[in-house]
Amino acid sequence: MPRLAAASLAGTAIEFYDFFVYGTAAALVLGPLFFPTFSPLAGTLAAFATFGVGFVARPLGSVLFGHVGDRHGRRPVLVVSLLVTGAATVAVGCLPTYGSIGVAAPLALLVLRFVQGLGLGGEWGGAVLLTAEHAPAHRRGLWSSFPQVGPSVGFVLANGVVLALSATLSDAQFAAWGWRVPFWAAGVLALLGLWLRSSLPESPRFLEIEDRARVPLVEVIRVHGRLVLLTAGALAAGYAIFYTVTTWSLAYATERLGVSRTVMLSCVMAAVLVMGALTPLAAVLGDRFGRRPLCLAGCAAAALWMFPTVALLGTGSPPLIFLGFLGALIAFVTMFAVIAAYLPELYEPRVRCTGAAVGYNLGGVLGGAVTPLVATALAEHSGRVPWGVGAYLTGIALLSLTCFALLPETRPERAAASIPVPSTAADQDAPDRQGATMG
Repeated sequence: MPRLAAASLAGTAIEFYDFFVYGTAAALVLGPLFFPTFSPLAGTLAAFATFGVGFVARPLGSVLFGHVGDRHGRRPVLVVSLLVTGAATVAVGCLPTYGSIGVAAPLALLVLRFVQGLGLGGEWGGAVLLTAEHAPAHRRGLWSSFPQVGPSVGFVLANGVVLALSATLSDAQFAAWGWRVPFWAAGVLALLGLWLRSSLPESPRFLEIEDRARVPLVEVIRVHGRLVLLTAGALAAGYAIFYTVTTWSLAYATERLGVSRTVMLSCVMAAVLVMGALTPLAAVLGDRFGRRPLCLAGCAAAALWMFPTVALLGTGSPPLIFLGFLGALIAFVTMFAVIAAYLPELYEPRVRCTGAAVGYNLGGVLGGAVTPLVATALAEHSGRVPWGVGAYLTGIALLSLTCFALLPETRPERAAASIPVPSTAADQDAPDRQGATMG
């Protein structure tokens, strides 16, 4: 388990490094470089729109790679998704800007961001399932949380590289070539990830499946359609919170409040580091008290903390900004630390890779793709404190709270006693579908 968890963590860290380095660049430099004919606001919105395309592609990637994972195994998904995302990220770093090739530059940027999203849409399902399906039931939350630490590590890596470049290069040097370096570094990280994953064993639960779904997506829609929509709505708040803190706030604070790029990156990185360290602890609580109670608590905390978050951001004071971010990300991790165990437990093994990944990535569209655009538009006509953004995030948190309230508990020890015995052959996996056991 430690070897599996470490390899899954490293892989998700590398994949999310690729995804996050684009988000940071979109907030800081991509608008002027690829959309120079737009006004500053329109350029930022256009850069965030290309950022959102990656989220739109993620559900498509989860369908594509979920099919592979449910038909041919979890392990192939990890290798191919890593190659796809890594290659697209390096290619972004090699793109000529608008000044060199005109409108072809933003179009190529859009295509590469889409490919990035496809790869990441497949990565999460494969990494989480390979860990969750190996883990003992009573510690599944803990072991499954390690892939969830990967995004924190990837974010810190991405922003650490950008922060180092920002501190050592002039603004002109950073705009000319410095922004490309983090994208080029993705190639080295991808090779490292492939080496780490080359010897991973296939999931034992997958190998036990004799009757594999012919078209997993069709079965997921037919049998689990309501479940997919509920999980997408439930996860939307987490995505909205995370990308408000890590992406939109960078653009808002540097452009509207005059806070330096280095200071903002430092505040965000410090909060994300604390969040990453707390992830396994929250997952242990999920093993002890259940997945759903932690998700409900995280949503409730988010709903209460969003107005204080934007108020603290509006002060422009680094310690207060950090405090606001830290509270928001603690609410986020209370929800998302247990998701890697929770979502797979909701689906039967034959369609688990597709069902869990599609629900997870649809939540990204609802919360991650739209939020930077909406927040930028809402903040345009506000004062120093973007109260409209706080109201929007509070609304998303309440929506997710409602969706989590409609989902069942899945912690094996608690759920097993209340699950009826299946009455038909078609229901043989029903206990697994409700989370009583994963093997």
